[in-house]
Amino acid sequence: MSVSQTELLNSRTSRPVPLTRMGFGGAPLGNLYRKVSDKDAQAALQTAFDAGIRFFDTAPQYGLGRSEHRVGEAVKRFGRNDIQLSTKIGRLLLDCAPHEVTPEAFVDVPQKRIVFDYTYDGVMRSYEASRERIGVANADILLVHDVCAFSQGGQEMSDAKVRELFDGGGYRALTELREAGEIAAIGAGVNEWQVCEKLLGLGDFDGFLLAGRYTLLEQEALNSFLPLCEKRDVGIILGGPYNSGILATGAVPGAKYNYADAPAEILDRVDKIEAVCAAHDTPLIAAALQFVLGHPCVKTVVPGAVSANEVKSNVALMELAIPAALWSDLRGEGLIRPDAPLPEEAANAA
Repeated sequence: MSVSQTELLNSRTSRPVPLTRMGFGGAPLGNLYRKVSDKDAQAALQTAFDAGIRFFDTAPQYGLGRSEHRVGEAVKRFGRNDIQLSTKIGRLLLDCAPHEVTPEAFVDVPQKRIVFDYTYDGVMRSYEASRERIGVANADILLVHDVCAFSQGGQEMSDAKVRELFDGGGYRALTELREAGEIAAIGAGVNEWQVCEKLLGLGDFDGFLLAGRYTLLEQEALNSFLPLCEKRDVGIILGGPYNSGILATGAVPGAKYNYADAPAEILDRVDKIEAVCAAHDTPLIAAALQFVLGHPCVKTVVPGAVSANEVKSNVALMELAIPAALWSDLRGEGLIRPDAPLPEEAANAA
């Protein structure tokens, strides 16, 4: 599977948004969990571009603006017309005293604090600040960031942020930007498919960046959400294809699943999946990366990387030929759902 092959986010937008089958996830460039040098960050971005990747995702949260600055430096080299770019709204970055800095999971960050704001003014201020940090006139996709229960600390807070988006004018700001041609598409970047489904019931969204909720381990989104996306012509940008680690490392001691130590039942399931992969001489991580692209709504997968070598590894995994029998064996052993579309089915349809 070629990383440079493109799919449209959907066929409805006034300005088409072509996405390479592999994108570049910018969260690690914000110094997620560990410091990344500017040299390594730029090498990772350049290697991605040289490999044919043309979709780059970032957000204000990622290193309190550091990721956006780094992506912006790369865009100066790439040329704005040669890439598709997404960023996010929902967090304003405000100057603050040193003890008020809110780095979340990022290290070595600027002296800023995060304020959640999904109102009309908050969307416009966030987008303007992102454009300034990246150094571009516009983004292609603007995503509502982290209105899910996972990120907000519970369902009640998630519901409140969704209400703020609509009652406070944030959704209106997004649609105004889209109608004016400032951006081509709007959506949300979240960790749960349920809130995406809720948003689709409230507004006209073009796509979603869904992290970790449709993977080789999890296909619950097939129950209702992904069929709704097919019906509404809504594209999915798939983040977190490894469920935060275990589908990359395998069921080793300390393996992470959803940002915590994997429970016994997950370790056991991954062990069984990996055994099938081994029987077909295929690394688990390659199967995890390619599986998600079997669904027709998943237009691109965006693994993160912090070095040129990590990008090269992702590209090699993406382009590795996987035997069709591996997918049928996983299906036959009940390790993936029988209704989960398989990569070779998507290739045949194309």
